[in-house]
Amino acid sequence: MITAVELGLIYAIMALGVYLTFRILNFPDLTVDGSFTTGAAVASVSIVNGVNPWLATALAFFAGMIAGVITGLLHTKGKIDGLLAGILTMIALYSINLRIMGKANVPLLGEDTLISPLRQAGWLGSGPAIGVLFLVCLIFVAIIVWFLHTEVGMAMRATGDNEQMIRSFGVSTDNQKILGLALSNGLVGLSGALIAQYQGFADVGMGIGLILIGLASVIVGQAIFTQRYIWLAALAVVLGAVIYRLVIQFALMAGLEVNDMKLISAILVVVALLLPRWKGFQKMVKSFKGNKPQDTPTKEEVSSNA
Repeated sequence: MITAVELGLIYAIMALGVYLTFRILNFPDLTVDGSFTTGAAVASVSIVNGVNPWLATALAFFAGMIAGVITGLLHTKGKIDGLLAGILTMIALYSINLRIMGKANVPLLGEDTLISPLRQAGWLGSGPAIGVLFLVCLIFVAIIVWFLHTEVGMAMRATGDNEQMIRSFGVSTDNQKILGLALSNGLVGLSGALIAQYQGFADVGMGIGLILIGLASVIVGQAIFTQRYIWLAALAVVLGAVIYRLVIQFALMAGLEVNDMKLISAILVVVALLLPRWKGFQKMVKSFKGNKPQDTPTKEEVSSNA
């Protein structure tokens, strides 16, 4: 059970990336399935070749950003539909990831990684590891919340909320989309690097269906908790990722097989989408969820920042 929480907290970084595109930019980005593996591949190969784990993880972040930029350019400059642009990048990344890794699987057993100190201290599978990983997630939440309240961040939020309006103020929505996709997939690549170091290997198929996990984390977290404020919405994504992993763990303990995980994920997303429409659920969460929408920038704020 504790392992499920640890995995949920690491996957939460990926879910925060999905939150940026899915909720902030209102962009259906399927690059995630490929950029997650790209981050894992870059970090694993770098560590095996003697690169410092911190630097290897940073390289994974930038590799994910490049993948996001490619999707953004295909969509904005190539005028390709956003969904199709993400699919094209995802398919191309499968071959690129194989090139990076040189084989289908890169083991990290015996290598020094960012997870090694936790493992050597005997913290993995216990409360201290959860505390460390949760603190890391809080740091990323704080960075994202800070960024979304900057001038660039508010322009990005406005781009997802009303693209025509923000364009009328002279803001380049193309640049905002490219930046958002880059940051999103950078976080996804970073999460992939940490997952590879946590489980001790990188596999070329480890990102398949990952977008469903990200969407489940975002939808479940924000269906149960709140979207009224940016920081609460981002924190809800982290909690949603943990809840997702716990649900998967409970399902496996109930007798379902690992091969059923994608089915469980799909059912969980459906339930999360339908649950807010149930009047009984709405009354139950009304006391702490509130009726105001997420705090998006006003026209006056955008005008002053444009």
